[in-house]
Amino acid sequence: MLTLLICLSVGMTFAVSWVLGRTILRGEPSPFVLELPPYRRPQYGKVIVRSLLDRTIFVLGRSVLTAAPVGILIWCMANWRADGCTVLQIAAELFSGFGTLIGLDGTMLLAFILGLPANEIVLPVAVTAYLGAGQLTDYSSLGTLARILTDNGWTVCTAVCYLVFTLFHSPCATTLLTIRKETGSRRWTFAAFLLPTGIGVLFCTLIHAFCILLK
Repeated sequence: MLTLLICLSVGMTFAVSWVLGRTILRGEPSPFVLELPPYRRPQYGKVIVRSLLDRTIFVLGRSVLTAAPVGILIWCMANWRADGCTVLQIAAELFSGFGTLIGLDGTMLLAFILGLPANEIVLPVAVTAYLGAGQLTDYSSLGTLARILTDNGWTVCTAVCYLVFTLFHSPCATTLLTIRKETGSRRWTFAAFLLPTGIGVLFCTLIHAFCILLK
C-alpha cells in the first residue's frame, strides 16, 4: 500500500506539472542552472545562530500563530456540550453527508479541517470526537485504534480513502503562510490549497464509488 501511494504521488506530480505547463503556466521553458559557490570553511557560530533563527524560531513562530487559535477552538468544541453530545460531535454530524460521499465520515472530514495548522493532529482530533473526550486523545496501541475506528463504522474502503486523502489534501497552515510570503500572491496560496484538496476529493469519490460497485 505504501509503495502504491508513493507511485500515485509521483505520478500525480508529473501529471499536474504537465497540465499546468500547458495551461496557466504556459511559456518558454527555462533551464534550471545551479551554480555552486566557492568552498569556504564554515563558521560554526553563524551556522548555529542562523539555523536557530531562520529555521527553528521562525517556523515555530508561524506554527504558534496558526496552531494556538485552533487549539483553543478544539478544546472548546470538545468540552462544550449540548443534548449530551460535544460540539465537536455535533459539528462532525454536519459534515457527514459530504464525508460519506468521499468515503470518509463527518468526523474525519472535520478532523482534516481542524488539522490545517498541523496535519499530524488529524487522527487525534478524530479519536477525540469518536470518544467524546474533553481533550485531544491519543491511542495506546494500534489494536486500540483499530477497535475505535471499526466501532465507528470504518471499513477497508474507509481506510484506503483516508490514506489517499492524507496524501492529497491541503498543505498545513505553516506551508501556506510560507507560500504566501514567497509568492506574494493570495491567488497562488489559494491554488496551493485548492489543487491538492480537489485531487484528493476526486480520487476518494472514485474509490468510494468503486467500493459500492463491488458490494
